[in-house]
Amino acid sequence: MRKTTIIPALAALLASCAGAPKPDGAIDSLPPIQPDYAGVTYPPNMAPPVFMLANGATDAVATFSAGDVTATSKGSGSEMAISPADWAKVTNAGDSVTVSVMAKIDGKWMEYRPFSIYISSDSIDAYLSYRLIEPGYESWAEMGLYQRCLANYDEEEIFANSRNGYGCVNCHAYCGGDGSRALLHMRVNNAGTYVIDGDNVTKLNTKTPQTISALVYPYWHPGGRYVAFSTNDTDQKFHTSDPNRIEVMDYASDVVVLDTETNEIVTSPLLSSADAFETFPAFSPDGRTLYFCTADRMELPAAYDQLRYSICSVGFDPNTRTFGNQADTIYHAQAGEWGSASFPRVSPDGRWLMATLSGYGTFSIWHRDSDLYLIDLATKEMRPLSELNSDESESYHSWSSTGRWVAFSSRRGDGLYTRPHIAHIDADGNATKPFALPQARADHYAASMKSYNIPEFSRSPLSASPRQIEEAAKGPGIDAKFAK
Repeated sequence: MRKTTIIPALAALLASCAGAPKPDGAIDSLPPIQPDYAGVTYPPNMAPPVFMLANGATDAVATFSAGDVTATSKGSGSEMAISPADWAKVTNAGDSVTVSVMAKIDGKWMEYRPFSIYISSDSIDAYLSYRLIEPGYESWAEMGLYQRCLANYDEEEIFANSRNGYGCVNCHAYCGGDGSRALLHMRVNNAGTYVIDGDNVTKLNTKTPQTISALVYPYWHPGGRYVAFSTNDTDQKFHTSDPNRIEVMDYASDVVVLDTETNEIVTSPLLSSADAFETFPAFSPDGRTLYFCTADRMELPAAYDQLRYSICSVGFDPNTRTFGNQADTIYHAQAGEWGSASFPRVSPDGRWLMATLSGYGTFSIWHRDSDLYLIDLATKEMRPLSELNSDESESYHSWSSTGRWVAFSSRRGDGLYTRPHIAHIDADGNATKPFALPQARADHYAASMKSYNIPEFSRSPLSASPRQIEEAAKGPGIDAKFAK
């Protein structure tokens, strides 16, 4: 007998043709779906959401409707999926999709209260990139950088560490969301910073006698010539009785700027002071201002819980590679009530600065109290992004090229695995309920043993292939030098 396999998308389409069963009763509550898409604002050009019931129901059906268009989908068991074709028909029929869920409970079809998915008029960037890694502390096995096409569920390798002897790969960054102008780091094996320009990959050796370390946290200048980095002397310690488990500390850190045309490094006493820790640089959209985090130097690890980072800015002239002679404080950690800042990121329109704040320290990813905050750069007023925050860690974040979407890392749920979440933000800084990056299977995150680190938007895929990066890694690389 020949065995027939029906793929999930086809099963959903066949169920759609069959229609939904008639309900035997009603439940006056929203369906307990995972991931949670009830009431979210959704991009018009993103793959449809797939979700499942988390109440042990053996079967479920979801009906999606907008205007006079209705599509019914049925996945495997309690999973509910809608075909991309049906999703397009429904979302094209209106800017709000009503979702009605029925579950088979004790042999009867019970209908939950319907919920809405709001379809935004703002498109989202085509790709989201991230690093996949087990949530370990001191070692790793397989890890890699990957890019996900948001119009479907296709994930492609940027560079997996199986190609470099299982060393570390991290800190991917794009110039203004351009996949043809980007960089990434390798550590331990084939160490270097790999700058991508079209299909050309240049390996740079960035440790110099004047810098604390090889270059670390990157941020591209919008002109594409410069990249700001931190240089860090980093160590980690373990707690014996603390829910944060681990502390990552910089015993020294500076901020520098790399000129990718000359491979020279420049800095300023305001960015590289022996009396302060400077880190996490980010350029403004016009390229005339460099933001960074800074804290007064103190003895570590003894004073680890007293360390609080402020957010400052300094002028930058891209024509002369020079910096202003005064640093302005955007957020003063000692005077503020919200703690220590990390990962400042400015919206493309230059109005908003989003940052992560936690009680103390520099590496907020490991702090359960870390949350996202928004600063109005015109007024310097700050507020917590309560719409996005949870009881677990919210940390790294990036703006889409239009500034209408933000992707961020969150450990909501289990407190251990970092998952990418997406939310809409309007021109006035109002955010909507976030949702997990949709996957082809509703149980994807529950089944995955990987954390998603550093979600970064891009308008196009990375222009260099993994093989091209691998070939560049075999060479000796070019030595960066500190400018006179």
